Amino acid sequence: MSDTNSAFQRLVGIMDDLREKCPWDRKQTLQTLRPLTIEETYELADAITSADWKGIKEELGDLLLHIVFYAKIGKEQGQFTLEEVINGICDKLISRHPHIYGEVAGQAGLVEVKNEEDVKRNWEQLKLKEGKKSVLGGVPVSLPATVKAARLQEKSAQVGFEWDETAQVWEKVKEELDELQEAVASGDKEKIEEEFGDVSFSLINYARFLQIDAENSLEKTNRKFIHRFTRMEDAAREQGRSLADMTLAEMDALWNAIKAERKA
Repeated sequence: MSDTNSAFQRLVGIMDDLREKCPWDRKQTLQTLRPLTIEETYELADAITSADWKGIKEELGDLLLHIVFYAKIGKEQGQFTLEEVINGICDKLISRHPHIYGEVAGQAGLVEVKNEEDVKRNWEQLKLKEGKKSVLGGVPVSLPATVKAARLQEKSAQVGFEWDETAQVWEKVKEELDELQEAVASGDKEKIEEEFGDVSFSLINYARFLQIDAENSLEKTNRKFIHRFTRMEDAAREQGRSLADMTLAEMDALWNAIKAERKA
């Protein structure tokens, strides 16, 4: 048995022990685990954003535990086994990669692909053949809006619903900004919200064309803002003051000084 198989079987064995002997683990259900899994997923995302390899390793372990936990409950409920989960994803990967597995994937031979876009396009077409009614199917309803927008755009692009050039996308952003300003001038709150959403959607699409992750980009800006703002609070305290006692011009001066420190 390889080291990987041995380690995995060790985890499965520990899960069996916990489910039998630990009061907390015995009590858990799919529903009680769900929010914990979401939390663990975000912790992994945080570690990835921070390029924290130690954290990534730890959070991957936590997520792997959750997968084994769900499979254990599935077996107890007579719904599925861990082996079925693993074989299911193996079968899916083989069928969705006919450019690698060819006849194994049910093709007469290897399917030729030129680049990653061909791979993604084939992936979506194969999903439709498997019974999905829409290329947009499979995008989780509960995804954060920024992530969901990017996924919807990526999927629709696989059938050719896509701009040809980055400049065209930027023109669309400017068009949506103009429409937002018109809505603001009208004072119609519902229309303003709609147009703001259109601007956000088009900017996410622009980020995609620039080959950056809009969600991760925004999160990095959030972290930058937190860092600078807390530094402002520290600087104010060093002067024996609080931000609430300062004018906007004074706070702006602190902000610019902190920005200059970072650049230096």
